[in-house]
Amino acid sequence: MFHPSQSFLVRCCNRLLLRRKHLNTHNTVAFINGNVNNSRREYSSGVDGDGRPRTSMCAWHVHSYGGDEELSLSTTARLPIIHGPNDVLVEVHAASVNPVDVKMRGGYGRDLFKLMRRTTGDLPDFPLTLGRDFSGVVVSVGRSVKHFKTGDEIWGAIPAHKPGTHAEYVIASESEVSKKPASLLHEEAAALPYVICTTWQALCAVGILNPRNIEGQRVLILGGSGGVGTFAIQLMKAWGAEVTVTCGADAVNLVTSLGADIVIDYKSQSFKQDLKQIDGFDLVYDLFGHDKALAHSLLKTWRLSKYVTIETPLIKNVDSLGLPLGITISAGNFGFSLLKAMSKGQAYGWGLFRPSSKALETVAALIDSAQIIPVVEKVFQFSETPLAYDKVSQGHARGKTVISMQNESK
Repeated sequence: MFHPSQSFLVRCCNRLLLRRKHLNTHNTVAFINGNVNNSRREYSSGVDGDGRPRTSMCAWHVHSYGGDEELSLSTTARLPIIHGPNDVLVEVHAASVNPVDVKMRGGYGRDLFKLMRRTTGDLPDFPLTLGRDFSGVVVSVGRSVKHFKTGDEIWGAIPAHKPGTHAEYVIASESEVSKKPASLLHEEAAALPYVICTTWQALCAVGILNPRNIEGQRVLILGGSGGVGTFAIQLMKAWGAEVTVTCGADAVNLVTSLGADIVIDYKSQSFKQDLKQIDGFDLVYDLFGHDKALAHSLLKTWRLSKYVTIETPLIKNVDSLGLPLGITISAGNFGFSLLKAMSKGQAYGWGLFRPSSKALETVAALIDSAQIIPVVEKVFQFSETPLAYDKVSQGHARGKTVISMQNESK
């Protein structure tokens, strides 16, 4: 078992100390690997070199499901057009690659997302543009958009059935975006929206945690060194929880420096015993779902403690069994797990990603007050997007992998 000390990661200790001192600065990001160019790209008005309105853009496409070889760069992709009154057209300055992008490249969710695409707009299956979150600049807005205007710097996360953010431009709904934290560069900001919305849904909507009720609660995060985990640690600590985290030995210093109270190496021989020595958890946030029985055994009994996981069988069941049977089997699994938890006075829930401007606004305030920082493991240029996918597909993340367009001409 590892307990926190006063020493931080050498490569990001100064930036993490700034968070604890509540300073506003552009340098509050922990870059574990790789560098970021701090120059800002000038805002583009969406015209080509001859002064005519642009009708095409660059975008990374998937034309059939498979591996990295299926990713291809199109220089003539159609520029998205605002159709809905609440839509915003955004010039993407940076985006991140999430594990769900790698899975979707291989066909994950093909039936469910196809149904959603056809229900909401009869969009074709291919070419498919991946990417869920972004940071960029507003180019134009729909007639009912009230909170954003051309030139605003915003960040956001969009659902999986929409054309994605690994492109020069993207359409997002006003409810899926908010003003970018003023203290962050685009590469820094792009690391967070998807993990913010995922964790907000899991811990706040399902886990019913908020700044008013969390003080003193004991939270366990299983698998805390990736993008979701490193953010969840900081949110829970900013709100006053006692946080225990499991991770690999090489990530212990990182998660400790982010504020974790107790950090346990999940590969150690005493892993389970170390967890059981802690006097019960109020909530377990399970990011991988490998050992649910162990997780439930660590929760307090008859105290309405909660197990919440983002690793659900729903999409896998739909992919393998088809839509009707997959949904039915998943509902049965959920019901059984819920009843089993209720027999011990516990709760059971799935934390499914859902875009949320409220979550983004709340966290932006915490970032600008230096209570939360992005943790970026590696930054790739837009032309290197397949390398970013390869990096994420290898697993064992220590923060987020980001794609930057800062140094590449349009």
